[in-house]
Amino acid sequence: MTTSDATPSHESAVAIYEDAMAALQLHAYADALQRFQALAAAFPEERDLVERARLYVGLCDRQLATAAAVPQTIQDRLLAATLAINDGRAADALVHLRLVRDEDPAHDHALYMLAVAHAQRGEAAECLAHLWHAIALNGENRVRARQDADFRELADTPAFLALVEGTPEGRVLPPPETESAR
Repeated sequence: MTTSDATPSHESAVAIYEDAMAALQLHAYADALQRFQALAAAFPEERDLVERARLYVGLCDRQLATAAAVPQTIQDRLLAATLAINDGRAADALVHLRLVRDEDPAHDHALYMLAVAHAQRGEAAECLAHLWHAIALNGENRVRARQDADFRELADTPAFLALVEGTPEGRVLPPPETESAR
């Protein structure tokens, strides 16, 4: 191999590495992974680049595995929603909870959690509508809501009090309009 043969090969390897790094910086992990793997396969003599590429292959693999770990079951979605609510990420929780509600409209725990997420966002009408449904499906949610600090902003409102105190109005009023009814 002559010196002139090594230079174009090295330049090609560096170009692939730079393309892979650009994809990585854009969080295009699948594209970056493919480029790093191609570099390692095509230029094994470029030990330093190949070693760095292998480190980034591991990073891409981990990122892609995390992205693939999207909750698929109701229980997984409820867990993801609980974690999101606990982290103050109500919008993320709503995504998971709406999927649960769509799959099982009578899932009182999901409806209760929807109420909590909407309460965190300051969306009183949506909160009360979901809480109304959760209580209608399971009366124990009434007791739970009375003690739940997530509803402290609504605790003194007549609509909330009617729901949690079990007054006749709380039992017979139709639920407030929700985002799903719009």
